Amino acid sequence: MTPADLIFTNGPVFTVDPARTRASSLAVIGDRIAAVGHDEVMELHGPGTEVVDLGGKLLLPGFQDAHIHAVSGGVELAQCDLSGTRDAAECLERIRVYAETHPDEEWITGGGWSMESFAGGLPTRHLLDSVCPDRPVLLSNCDHHGAWANTRALEVAGLAAGTPDPADGRIEREHDGTPAGMLQEGAAALVARLVPAGTAADRLAGLLRAQNLLHSLGITGWQDALIGRFGEQPDPSDAYLTAARDGSLTARVTGALWWDRSRGGEQIEELVALRETLRHGRFRAGSVKIMQDGIAENFTAAMTAPYLDACGCATDNTGLSFVDPAALRSYVTRLDALGFQVHFHALGDRAVREALDAVEAALAANGQRGNRHHLAHLQVVHPQDVARFARLGAIANIQPLWAAHEPQMDELTVPFLGPERAAWQYPFGDLVRAGATLAAGSDWPVSSPAPLEGIHVAVNRRAPDAGDDRVFLPRQRLDVQTAVAAYTAGTAHVNGLDDTGSLRAGHLADLVVLDRDILTAPAQEIADARVERTYVGGELVYAS
Repeated sequence: MTPADLIFTNGPVFTVDPARTRASSLAVIGDRIAAVGHDEVMELHGPGTEVVDLGGKLLLPGFQDAHIHAVSGGVELAQCDLSGTRDAAECLERIRVYAETHPDEEWITGGGWSMESFAGGLPTRHLLDSVCPDRPVLLSNCDHHGAWANTRALEVAGLAAGTPDPADGRIEREHDGTPAGMLQEGAAALVARLVPAGTAADRLAGLLRAQNLLHSLGITGWQDALIGRFGEQPDPSDAYLTAARDGSLTARVTGALWWDRSRGGEQIEELVALRETLRHGRFRAGSVKIMQDGIAENFTAAMTAPYLDACGCATDNTGLSFVDPAALRSYVTRLDALGFQVHFHALGDRAVREALDAVEAALAANGQRGNRHHLAHLQVVHPQDVARFARLGAIANIQPLWAAHEPQMDELTVPFLGPERAAWQYPFGDLVRAGATLAAGSDWPVSSPAPLEGIHVAVNRRAPDAGDDRVFLPRQRLDVQTAVAAYTAGTAHVNGLDDTGSLRAGHLADLVVLDRDILTAPAQEIADARVERTYVGGELVYAS
C-alpha cells in the first residue's frame, strides 16, 4: 500500500459528494485524493506522511469562481483603487492622493467606485477636475459598465455637445449637451481608446497578484469571463499562456472567448482557432462569452417591460439587447455544434429569455451535446422562465453578493423596476426548487471575490455588514450546503473540471481549510470565517 503524502484528520470534512457528505479524514497521494473516511484513513500513514490535525476546522473542496476577471482585477489593484469607498468625498480624496503620489503618470486610471456614492449614480467631470484638473482621468465604476472622466480626458478625446451617442452606449450630458463626465457602456471606449496600453509584463503581474489574492480566499480555479479584446481593454490571454508555460499559474482556469457584438458569425472560425492555441497546462479557453445586455442601474439591462421613471411612470426604454435575438439563436446553435460552451451575460428578464431561447434552439438543432451553457447574473428572471433552466440544462451562474439590500439596490434599481418586477430579482431559491444547477462567482473586480461573503449573502440575503435586519426577498435564500455546492461542485461542472469540486477518491486534491465549520455555525456568522490553508493538486498555495 502506497503511503499518503498528506493526511487531514480530526475533521469535519464536507465532501459535497451525495454518496457521503461528511467525513473526518482525507488522504492525498501525489496530486489526488487517495481516501476519504474516518480513522481507517490513517492506515495510509507512512514515515514521510505530513499530518494536518484539523482540530475541528472544516475541510472543503477548493472554491471555484464561475465568472471573474482576474487579470484586469489584478491590474487594477496597482492603479487608482476606489473599491470600498462609501461616498464622493472618500473617492475624491483617494484620487487626489493617488495623483499626487504618481506625478509621472500621463493618465490617471483605475476604478471601483460605487454609483450610490453620487446623486443619481452620476458623478461629474467637475468633481474630478477639483482634484486633478491638469491630467486626463478615466475611472471605471465598480460594475465596469461605465466610466467617469474629467474635463481634460473629454477634451483629449474630442467629446463635445455635438458628439453622438454610440449605438451601444450613452454619454450623460449637461443641460446644453456638453458631456457631463459619465460615460455609459460603449461610450466609455470613446475615451478609453486613448489611454496608454498596458504591457504584457503588467498583465502577467496583474494575474499573479490576483492569483495570490484568490488563493488566500480559498479559490483554486475560475472561469475568466473575458478572453479577447473588448473595447479598449487588453486581451489577458498572453498572461495566462505565459504563466501556464512557466509554471506560475497554480490555479485551474477556463477562459471564455469574447464574442465581438459588432461582428457576426464570421468570427466563429477565429474562435475555433483560438480554442486550439489558447490551451496549455492549467489554462484552456473552451467557452465563448456573449454579453446580451447591460445593467439595470443605467437602464441598459434588457427588460420585457419598460423601466419606470422617478415618478413611477412607464418610460419608453426597455434596455438594450446587444445581439439581435434571431442572430443569437443562430450563433449559439453553430457554437454548440462545434462543441463550445456559451457563457451568457444576461441580467434583465428579456436578456435571460433571449439566452434561454438560444439554448433551446441549439438543443433542437443539435441534440444534447453536454456543452454546459450557463447564464450569468440573472438579476431579473421572469417567473415563466425559471423552470426552463432545468428543462434545457442551462446552468444558473449566480453572483450572490448582489442579492441584498444596499443603496445601489434600494435607491438606483428597485424604484425603476416597480414592485412586481423587483420581486423577481435573483431568484436563487426558485431556481433550485425548479431543479436548476447552480454555479457561483463574483464578477470581481465588480464585487468582492471572497466566496465566504457570497455564501453568507446566498444564505442570509443580507450583506455581512448590513446596518439593519432587513432580508432581501427571504424566499430566495439558500441553505448553506446548497450555497457551498454552487461554489464548488456547481462551478467545477461549469468549468469542465469533473475531477474537482467534491472530495472523493481519485479526484484532484484541490482543498481549502476554514477556521470553523460554517455548516453548523450560526448563519449570520458565515462571513466571519477565515481561510487557513488552500491546496491545489495537493500543493500548499496559501497558508494564513
